[in-house]
Amino acid sequence: MAGVKLINVWKQFGEFTAVREMNLEIKDGEFMILLGPSGCGKTTTLRMISGLEEPTKGQIYIGDKLVADPEKGVFVPPKDRDIAMVFQSYALYPHMTVYDNIAFPLKLRKVPKQEIDQRVREVAEMLGLTELLKRKPRELSGGQRQRVALGRAIVRKPQVFLMDEPLSNLDAKLRVKMRAELKRLQRQLGVTTIYVTHDQVEAMTMGDRIAVINAGQLQQVGTPEEVYDRPANTFVAGFIGSPPMNFMDATVTEDGFVDFGEFKLKLLPDQVEVLRDANLIGREVIFGIRPEDLYDAMFAQVKVPGENMVRAMVDIIENLGSEKIVHLRVGDVTFLGSFRSESKVQEGQEIDVVFDMRKAHVFEKGSGKAVF
Repeated sequence: MAGVKLINVWKQFGEFTAVREMNLEIKDGEFMILLGPSGCGKTTTLRMISGLEEPTKGQIYIGDKLVADPEKGVFVPPKDRDIAMVFQSYALYPHMTVYDNIAFPLKLRKVPKQEIDQRVREVAEMLGLTELLKRKPRELSGGQRQRVALGRAIVRKPQVFLMDEPLSNLDAKLRVKMRAELKRLQRQLGVTTIYVTHDQVEAMTMGDRIAVINAGQLQQVGTPEEVYDRPANTFVAGFIGSPPMNFMDATVTEDGFVDFGEFKLKLLPDQVEVLRDANLIGREVIFGIRPEDLYDAMFAQVKVPGENMVRAMVDIIENLGSEKIVHLRVGDVTFLGSFRSESKVQEGQEIDVVFDMRKAHVFEKGSGKAVF
């Protein structure tokens, strides 16, 4: 097995810069997620690791082996990188059986027939495909085809798995099942895995760490808990989490409040100190708080009237069964709350809303960089 390292990697297509100054280290045996919106450069990054694209600048290592460095004229082709890719389209050969699709990469490498048979059957057993080995891809469901594509990658015993949105063609229920299967398989095999997705739920549930990318630039790398609880900037904070974080323009006052114009919230003493050290007292900031950190006052454990409790109008309620997404308004200031299903709030009603200020975030107004 092997880790992967990208050092100051750039990729340009003519005047367009797809990936900019990418520095990322994936540890041996790690499940790393590349997460970001469409067109952010995550697939291009994966293709450079695989050898399907050559970087414009920078170095890429797989294990201790330098596989790409334009300045030194180094470019190792994909077949010599000891990697296996699983694509969104599965890319199965329609005229071949499941057995032959899985065996194909081993036949290309001239592996002895007996060893091929043994390895194919081992992988088929692992993936629950033993009963399907004689079928053609057209006779399989979407989930079964996905497992065949995985089997074809696993059978090679590569150093690194590269996966490009492999679950996006599956229905919602099957995606949930396959997420768990993929994570279990990766743990079982211990192979370094780099997985591209735009789905933050996939990223949060599957990855050991997440690399959040936007407009070709790496925004933050961390565990799911780190990127959720301590986002580096407003992009990460808004991209991770569903419903997304509330962002509101505010001014930090001398007496330790954040003033939204329509209402004020009291900051905690250590938060005031951080803002003072950052020279943000009296200045405009972006205040952020997740909907699940707002409470119907009837169910809040900590409420300090006039400091972290606000009277708000209920505009719209989205009832999801286990929770209610409540659209709230105070004057011109709007925000979302994620309330317990027991909450009896009604549309058009005024209610007391409690902000858990321990979970509050403040970002710089211009750069969007997190202060806390």
